[in-house]
Formats: sequence, structure tokens, C-alpha cells
Amino acid sequence: MKKYVKVADLQSELSELRKDKTIGFVPTMGALHQGHLSLISLCRSMCDVTVASVFVNPTQFNDKADYQRYPRTLEKDEEILENAGCDVIFAPSEEEIYPEKDDRIFNFGELDKVMEGKFRPGHFNGVAQVVSRLFDIVNPDKSFFGQKDFQQVGIIKAMVRQLKLTTEIVVAPVVRERSGLAMSSRNMLLTENQRIEAAKIFQALSYAKEQALKASIDEIRDEATRRINASPELDVEYLEIVDADTLQPVSEWNDSAEIFACTAVHAGKIRLIDNIRLK
Repeated sequence: MKKYVKVADLQSELSELRKDKTIGFVPTMGALHQGHLSLISLCRSMCDVTVASVFVNPTQFNDKADYQRYPRTLEKDEEILENAGCDVIFAPSEEEIYPEKDDRIFNFGELDKVMEGKFRPGHFNGVAQVVSRLFDIVNPDKSFFGQKDFQQVGIIKAMVRQLKLTTEIVVAPVVRERSGLAMSSRNMLLTENQRIEAAKIFQALSYAKEQALKASIDEIRDEATRRINASPELDVEYLEIVDADTLQPVSEWNDSAEIFACTAVHAGKIRLIDNIRLK
């Protein structure tokens, strides 16, 4: 595995590889877990060369304390990626990604006004800034993302359309711990008891899936929320039942052909997100 920290050096390497090979890209913020490795594996199966980036992007954090708290484990990440068969790792500095301040403002209509966008103002604009910058640097044939970040995937697909980029977005299923808790870099910040209790998030979403079409959307949303909040360790920020494409809340089962339940939950200071398809 080769490691690059400079854009010019990475692009020089990729320009040679691109002559006769397809380039796959897995952007990450590090603190890697099995969910990331599932993306690396999928990328390797679909592309000749697998590139992974490790960069904690400051522009997508609307909470400075959250940015400072975010785990940074680059040395361990490098070892994990090498063992997973990654070909190239890109671990740039902030100055390398943003040699000048990125003042771009993206317009995603209503996509970024709900759920994550409502509670993390500016978050998705920062995501679009860094992902478009990384796409410009790597110029991948395919890029791989996890469905756990359900709304983020919708935003990135919209960004690709807006900027008329050529990379294909490939989405992989949520990878879960044995308890059902969605794998996340933030999980390592949970106390032992918080981690145990956080399994109730998936239990509540599974209840919602089980009851889909059998009860009203309002009843299911309210009961799933109640089940999570019943834990003294957990506090639901939102739990919405939404159209898969527009991300807007639905009120009836026949409002959409594809419906997801999405939630954000605080376990102490740690914020966890998850989702499940209901229909």
C-alpha cells in the first residue's frame, strides 16, 4: 500500500494507474471499523485500484467540541487499510485540502433542511465541499459510501448531479455490531453501559419495520421514539419516517413507494444515527 499526503503526488500516481485500470474511492474520516472495511472489500471487488482517504473535515462540524472530540487514529487506520488490501491511502492536511478558504454554498433544496440538516446547520454544505474536493483530486470511476449515512448519500448524489461529475456512487448496506448497533467511529467514545443501551436504537427501528403497514405512521414513529427514550442513557433528537428520495416526512403508507425510518440519538455527548427501510 502506498501513502500520500500531497495532492500532486497522489495525482501523479493515479494518472499512471488510470491508463489501464479503474479507480475506486472510499472517503473516510478515519477511526476505521468493519463498516469501512465492507466498503473497501466492495471497492476491491468492483475496481482495479482501491484508494481510501483519511481526513477529518472541519467544515462539516457545526459543533467545534464535536470536531475536537472526533477520534483520530491514523497509524492504526493505515495498518487496518493495508491488511484489508487497500492500494493507496491519502491522508492530507487541512491546508492540502483547503489551500484557500472554500466559500462555496450548495443549494440542495429541501434535502438538507430536514433531519440532520435541521439539527446540524451547515453540515451538509461542508460535506459537499470536502467530497467534491476529494472527487476532484482522485477523479474516481466509482465512489463507495455506507447506507448508515442515509441522508448524506442523498446529498452526495444530488451534488454529483449538480456538478455533472462522472463518478458512480455505490451504496453499501449498514454494518452492525452483534447487538444491532450500527457501526460508527463514534462508538468507541461510548461508555460500556451506553454501548449496551444504544442497541435499543436498532431494536426500536426493527419494531418500526415489523409494524410497517400494520399501524399508522404517527403511531409507529411515536412508539419507536418512546422505546428509545425509555433508556436513561438515550435521548432521541429526531425520529422521522421519510420518502427515500426526497427525504421529506410522509404521513401515509401510500405517500411513497420507498419509505425509511431515520433517527439521531444522543448517548450522553455522543450522537448516533441509524436508519432502516420500512417499505
